[in-house]
Amino acid sequence: PAHELIGLNAKVVKSPDAGKIGISGRVVDETRNMLEIEERGKTMKIPKREAVIEFRLSGKSLGIIECSRIICRPEDRIKNYFKKGRGA
Repeated sequence: PAHELIGLNAKVVKSPDAGKIGISGRVVDETRNMLEIEERGKTMKIPKREAVIEFRLSGKSLGIIECSRIICRPEDRIKNYFKKGRGA
């Protein structure tokens, strides 16, 4: 969860909105409550509170994350992860 998400490939694997399941592409923006995934030139907004997403980097899975666990500003998530002594 401390990794920067913008630029990663992502695929929605679970959501209460059936229309969002299967959306995949590159993460182009992240806010406190939302991820924006670009799929075939179109940007889709995915609320963090309801999505489970698989993130990939260079074709390798970084894991599946229940995004409700990462509801916060991206800079705070990364800063707090390292502040707690988990990082380098």
